[in-house]
Amino acid sequence: MTSLHFVNARLVDPEMLSEDEGSLSVEGGVITARDGDAPRGARIVDCGGKRLAPGIVDLGVKVSEPGERHKESFGSAGQAAARGGVTTIITRPDTDPAIDTPEVLEFVSRRAAAHSPVHVRPMAALTKGRAGREMVEIGFLSDAGAVAFTDCDRVVADSKVFSRALTYAAAMGALVIAHPQDPSLSAGAAATSGKLSALMGLSGVSPMAERMALDRDMALVEMTGARYHADQITSARALPALERAKRNGLDVTAGVGIHHLTLNEIDLGDFRTFFKLKPPLRAEEDRLAVVEAVATGLIDVVCSMHTPQDEESKRLPFEEAASGAVGLETLLPAAMRLVHAGHMDLPTLWRALSLNPARRLGLPAGRLAVGCPADLVLFDPDAPFVLDRATLASKSKNTPFDGARMEGRVLGTWVAGQQVHAV
Repeated sequence: MTSLHFVNARLVDPEMLSEDEGSLSVEGGVITARDGDAPRGARIVDCGGKRLAPGIVDLGVKVSEPGERHKESFGSAGQAAARGGVTTIITRPDTDPAIDTPEVLEFVSRRAAAHSPVHVRPMAALTKGRAGREMVEIGFLSDAGAVAFTDCDRVVADSKVFSRALTYAAAMGALVIAHPQDPSLSAGAAATSGKLSALMGLSGVSPMAERMALDRDMALVEMTGARYHADQITSARALPALERAKRNGLDVTAGVGIHHLTLNEIDLGDFRTFFKLKPPLRAEEDRLAVVEAVATGLIDVVCSMHTPQDEESKRLPFEEAASGAVGLETLLPAAMRLVHAGHMDLPTLWRALSLNPARRLGLPAGRLAVGCPADLVLFDPDAPFVLDRATLASKSKNTPFDGARMEGRVLGTWVAGQQVHAV
């Protein structure tokens, strides 16, 4: 492998929560020195005073293989990730069929290794067919490479089934990822309940559906001792339950998608279906509370919740349209809005984008320490541009940021010391 020596960089270190001028040496795909001399024969990479940070670890990416490859393949998702500074994607099992057996898991792992330029770590379903009735073979799937288990947005409504799955996962040391939404309250909802949804004539769901589901899950986690991660906490009313669970010593973490951190329910005003998400966009008060929770570390992970949908599923009346938005390529510039608005600094943001998801999943990524993988992103946080969805690498183009003025451009991405994207 080519040796590299990055100079004239501002190193964003989420582990030390620092941002300092320095250099970085890479040999054999790993970081070998900081602020040292260039290795013999190394290629010098002049960063031009821009930020150099660990590559993003995106927890909860949907790649539509198997079953819906026309929406997103490992090749297109990998290219989008590289262009967005994402060096590891953690894929969801809500495919067709669901990733619920070692054979399907091995198939997607082979496809990812053959076609993606970035690391891919798959999750597996928690119950067979994501039907919420019978748990999968957690041990066999862990041995096959599953890094976590989740039924995604199909909540396991039967508490007995969920508690048994948590108990078995706890015995195996496996991480369970859940979607905290009461399924009966949130069924068919297109917006957050309130004045806006009533004026728009949209079926709504109260944020209490999130709190109620999280309260149930925390009780079951306390009962079983399982390792638990909430995929998205989007409302202020759920935060006290999360804080209480952590204070009581439960092995609990939580994440939030970038769209819920940067958009609110007012964005639904013209019925653009690219803004239809699950859970739906919240009130501005909720958004600010969740942003603050990320800044303080109460919410651990920020992710894209990349959910590709084709044109046919989005060109429908708002309530009938599919939920979700792509986010691999827009995650970094959207996240810069939090920095430019003064909500947090870059090291704090990168703690949630890279270090915390890597730690939660037991991956060696997310750090700039000697001996860590040279998964790196070079970016200019201030570079302005107008997003054109037609230029995205994803096969699906369903982004709410189409036509938006954004700041933050990825200049280069390296995976194990090999450059996979350059401007």
